[in-house]
Amino acid sequence: MESNLNCNQVITLLTFYIENKLDNSLSRAVKVHLENCPACMEKYNKLKQIFQNFSEIKSKITEEEQVDTDFYNNRQYQTFRENLSAYIDNELSDNENIKIKKIAISNPLARKDLEDFYTFKQLLNSSFNKTKSEMKTDFSKRTMSQIMAGEGERYEFSPFLKLAGLFMLITMIMLIGLINLLNF
Repeated sequence: MESNLNCNQVITLLTFYIENKLDNSLSRAVKVHLENCPACMEKYNKLKQIFQNFSEIKSKITEEEQVDTDFYNNRQYQTFRENLSAYIDNELSDNENIKIKKIAISNPLARKDLEDFYTFKQLLNSSFNKTKSEMKTDFSKRTMSQIMAGEGERYEFSPFLKLAGLFMLITMIMLIGLINLLNF
């Protein structure tokens, strides 16, 4: 297999070769081809340089993001996070609302959280409305209309219970009469 790779095949495999994602025999075949083909070796060197530059840029960005996160992730931001739900639900006082708004304006991390929260709330609301409109019967409306109309469920006593209640009532009246007779 070492001698039968052509330039197109090697160029296709270069990124995998640079990232060490080829098996040993294929990796050796690419290596042999690169040693014998100056054009492919030049492309390999350029691609390897691009990978190195990308890796350096990626590490710099990661470091900057870490610095930014540390800078914006302070006590003020923690206060914002603790009060975000109450702010969204209008449960804060006017002064607390103003503080949260100031933090959201000055802190990009807080602003992003607020935007994400509103997006999530909007998504939940639209999902709820979609599900509600797809239902054939809105049970909450039906229940509320029954309550408002006074058409709630009425319990009917069985004839046995009616008879037992009447018996108890007659027995009580007789006992009260008997007690009154004994007291005189």
